[in-house]
Amino acid sequence: MRRDDLVPAVRKQLQRLPPPFDAHYGVVPLPPPEDSIPLQPEILQQHAAAFDAMARVDAIAAELRDPYLISRILTRREAVSSSAIEGTNSTLDELLSLEETMDDAASDAAAQVRDYATVLEDLLPRARAESHALFSADLITSLHRAVMRGDAAYRDAPGALRSTVVWIGGGRDIAYSIYNPTPPAAVSTALAGSVAYLRCDGMQAMTQSLIARMAIGHAHFEAVHPFRDGNGRVGRLLLPLMMAAEGRTPLYLAPYVEAHKSAYNASLKAAQQRLDWAEAIGFMARAISGTANEVLATRSALQTLSGLWRARRKFRVGSAALRAIDVLPHYPVLTVARLAKLLAVTAAAARRAVDQLVEAGILAEPVSQHYNRLFTAREALSIINRPFGETPILPER
Repeated sequence: MRRDDLVPAVRKQLQRLPPPFDAHYGVVPLPPPEDSIPLQPEILQQHAAAFDAMARVDAIAAELRDPYLISRILTRREAVSSSAIEGTNSTLDELLSLEETMDDAASDAAAQVRDYATVLEDLLPRARAESHALFSADLITSLHRAVMRGDAAYRDAPGALRSTVVWIGGGRDIAYSIYNPTPPAAVSTALAGSVAYLRCDGMQAMTQSLIARMAIGHAHFEAVHPFRDGNGRVGRLLLPLMMAAEGRTPLYLAPYVEAHKSAYNASLKAAQQRLDWAEAIGFMARAISGTANEVLATRSALQTLSGLWRARRKFRVGSAALRAIDVLPHYPVLTVARLAKLLAVTAAAARRAVDQLVEAGILAEPVSQHYNRLFTAREALSIINRPFGETPILPER
């Protein structure tokens, strides 16, 4: 880490690292700022556009009486992307298949991604109910425990604050690092600063927007880097929780971050090394706008697809097959047993519905003849699973 890359206020926060790294220094981050952050005209425009985008998503969620929109799939896509950023690679198809079959032979990566999605889904209602009081050191350690417990290679106890030196960049040699986070002895105190900020214990709730607090809170948490690994995943989990705690419809930003990783890293670097919070706020605003647009495009495409599906054959009004069409965007990979449970029908009725949907080309019949067979709505999955920013492709009929 080059001292010349740090502004004077950050250089004053340097502390010598413990042996065998005592030739180097780590940064104990200053407490997050509570004052209003001046923004350049371009970032002000991005900030305003992001609030407009959130308002559009909120309006649709209110109309649907669903604060999470098609949350089951979006949380899982978030989990796949956030884990991929950290090098844990699974696929949405693999994750959805694992959740349906609970296959013990599934990869460790798929299990970790499943755990990420599950903890996010479980905590969003709590965030809405508890608001900023949700945030605590216990919450953060429990998030880490949830996302890292499936990683057999992780060397610390999941959820335990690190007692070792870590660095960002430089591979295995700290001499070439880009940034050295908090020395181990100061991690607990620095994390308390992050938590106090997330709880809005100071003036920030009155002086800063939600978007600014998301950017600042995330950058500060990543500067603390309280765990040996998994900090990025935990930090990105906090973002939709902050939105839900504010009463907004949560958006899942990891796919945007994955698609704009260089800009994301640059925004963190600006905040952590130069205290340039405006650049981080600009990135967060663009991430929110881009993600909201992606959600709305996905929802529109799935609505159009549902209409195309209904036109493929005559379905009896109120039939299980017709009702299943509304379920498939949430469960594009499912078993007959899952469909029976979702529709509250018998297994035989669900089986007939699946047969009709297969006949209409809406579900794909699996090759395997295993009892717990999976059926896939491939056209829906291709819309949901498309690369970020690409236009959804709909079938002609």
